[in-house]
Amino acid sequence: MELRDGIFAVKLCELERQYGLLQTRLELCQGAGHEKIRDILQDELNDYRENALLMERRAEGSRSPAVAELSSAQRDYDRRVEEILREKLPRLMRGEEDPQEEQAEAAALYAEYAIDFASQAMRGALLAALIAIDRQMSCEEQKYEGKEEYR
Repeated sequence: MELRDGIFAVKLCELERQYGLLQTRLELCQGAGHEKIRDILQDELNDYRENALLMERRAEGSRSPAVAELSSAQRDYDRRVEEILREKLPRLMRGEEDPQEEQAEAAALYAEYAIDFASQAMRGALLAALIAIDRQMSCEEQKYEGKEEYR
């Protein structure tokens, strides 16, 4: 497997496509009416759930126990975030404002955090890719050194 020969190219294209979609959707939503926002929200929820299920199935079929374990940790994280958003965050935001305003503020704060977390996840993806490339190169160097000894 040659990691340096573009194995990450497809994933990078998908990441770029998803970023473009995020940016476009947010720009469109800023001028949209409430009904349109709800339609987009429902579409995105469906897409999110479908993608999560697909990722879960891919992880279950993985040859690597580590990948399955990492996937499980991500699913646990996603469930915990959903629980906090649904049940705890609105209660934690209670103050002098009305409950709807507090929920709207809580949702906006979480959206900001989610964007920050996505940026950090990209940094983590870069580190994972660099580690994979480094290890692949080390394997290639060891193979090459072994061939030199037999000459």
